[in-house]
Amino acid sequence: MSFLGIDLGTGSLKLAIIDEEGREQCATSVAYAIDTPQPGWAEIDPQIWWRALCEAAARLPDAQRGAVRAIGFSGQMHGIVLSDAHGEPVRPAMLWPDTRAVSLLDAWPDPQPNPVAPGMAGPLLRWIALREPQSLRAARWALQPKDWLRVRLGGATATDPSDACATALADPAGNWDRELLARLGLPGEWFAPLALSYAAGGTLSGEAARALGLRAGIVLATGAGDTPCAALGSGLSRDGDALLTTGTGGQIVVLATQEPDAARGLHRYRAATDHWYRMAAMQNVGVALEAVRGWLSYEWHDAYRDAFEADAVSGLAFLPYLTGERTPWLNPAARGGWLGLALGTSRGAMMRAAFEGVAFSLRAGLDAIRQSGARVPVLRLAGGGSVDPRWRQLLADALDAELHAVDCPNAAARGAAILGGLAAGHWHAGDLAALAPTATRAAEPHSNPALASRYARFLDLYGRVEPWFAPS
Repeated sequence: MSFLGIDLGTGSLKLAIIDEEGREQCATSVAYAIDTPQPGWAEIDPQIWWRALCEAAARLPDAQRGAVRAIGFSGQMHGIVLSDAHGEPVRPAMLWPDTRAVSLLDAWPDPQPNPVAPGMAGPLLRWIALREPQSLRAARWALQPKDWLRVRLGGATATDPSDACATALADPAGNWDRELLARLGLPGEWFAPLALSYAAGGTLSGEAARALGLRAGIVLATGAGDTPCAALGSGLSRDGDALLTTGTGGQIVVLATQEPDAARGLHRYRAATDHWYRMAAMQNVGVALEAVRGWLSYEWHDAYRDAFEADAVSGLAFLPYLTGERTPWLNPAARGGWLGLALGTSRGAMMRAAFEGVAFSLRAGLDAIRQSGARVPVLRLAGGGSVDPRWRQLLADALDAELHAVDCPNAAARGAAILGGLAAGHWHAGDLAALAPTATRAAEPHSNPALASRYARFLDLYGRVEPWFAPS
């Protein structure tokens, strides 16, 4: 017996099969591209997701597919798929990087229970209501990406609290805000009923089973957003458990048994299980380091070598906010750059300042979480951008936290598979702690007064230049 996890990401679809003990047996992925028909738009034909799923499933060993008894779903959050009564999309899916609705955020005046971004379902659907009446008339359902895919497989039309609460159309527990929907001109019947992430949400249809090489009738879990699935797959199961992910952006997630208090710049969402989580979301981690590497004409090996062999320059600072910032500043207009350059500044020193600037931006997000009441002395560490031991040590020192690297390369897909096992009744909530993957201590923080001084300067610098970012 085994369980399949489907992680429907922004740029790729990943599959992972785990056995009865929660151990990964095999995994595969298929990449695809986002469409940008106009500047600031981010769309994709949902049928591309279906074809990617069929292609990825065909790469899995036949014996592993034959043993699957349940499927769970993880999905990119915030985007939206408008579909008709038969589940067919009436227009391309709109995704979280989409900024076309940035001028429509006045419908969500402060204070809000969670920060609202233009790529969330609420602002995107408001844009639809104002600009595409034909789509409005043709639509029967407004579904989250993973929910559309589950329906395509024969599952129930439903969503879960972890996805619903991140739409800007529901309260923090995921309950639809009917008054807000009416005020925005959005039909309330568009929005699927709530079900627990680990509840059974229908069974695999015969047509879908033939397309994927699986058994018809196996259980489909409702599923959850990719962030809570990654937390589950990485072993977060108790109050205070924390995870740092470093990819294109960065996220710090801290599990909580009770609903956290609202705090500016932080998200408080429902988890895939019966927990909540606080989340700090920082936009510029891998994207900023990759940009700097390109500007300085570095290969990654040389960039790490020169950056960590170079002495830190006390007068050199780098703001990494190349795409604006969410936590803690909530400033989409924020921008970045170096300050303190001199004729003798080396490439290595500039690269080192970039690593430090990214680490400081993560620390600013973690500070917001700590100020909200969570201690966070230890962080589980995941993400492809957190492998180099020198970078890990800098992160530990900057964050003042011990880092434990998680042995789980496909955390969101694994979390989705665990939801499948829960839906099938193979596991129960009390089993989750025992399913946590191995985590090895990767770095412990060292006292570094000079680094602390540079962090204080970083915060002061942002405060001084922030007025430049405001529209004229």
